[in-house]
Amino acid sequence: MSNDQKGLKVTDKRMFTSEGELREEYRFLEQNATQEPAPSTPAAAPEPATPVPVAEPQVVQREVPGYGGGRVELPGTPPGLGPTFYDLVSLLAEPAALYLGDLALPDGESAENLEMARLHIDLLDVLRQKTVGNLVGQEAAYLEDLLYRLRVRYVQKSR
Repeated sequence: MSNDQKGLKVTDKRMFTSEGELREEYRFLEQNATQEPAPSTPAAAPEPATPVPVAEPQVVQREVPGYGGGRVELPGTPPGLGPTFYDLVSLLAEPAALYLGDLALPDGESAENLEMARLHIDLLDVLRQKTVGNLVGQEAAYLEDLLYRLRVRYVQKSR
């Protein structure tokens, strides 16, 4: 190899040597772990506070038509109990069902538009492609089944 060509430099970033000892640049971790915490000065114990009654947060749910009876939680929901992946998929699938003519508009008319239905089905497929490997089996199966059913329905309608 000539001097004008750049070489590849490899830096070992592991914490331990092959013998199992802590590398020099990580010795500070060992020192911090062996130091005793500074004793705290005992302070006067605070009086126990009287518990303040907290109202339970109200969970408001409503049925969203057109996607198999799923539930969507509205604002006022406790943290962590909000919308799920299933809600997202169902929300994206609802326009496809509308444009396939399977759902009626409030005035009773049909909004059948196969090109728009195909667009929404393709958007769901983009979601499937982008979430591969990041979904639990049940979520992936739900999305695959929904896409299959929408595609079959699209083919039926386009004949």
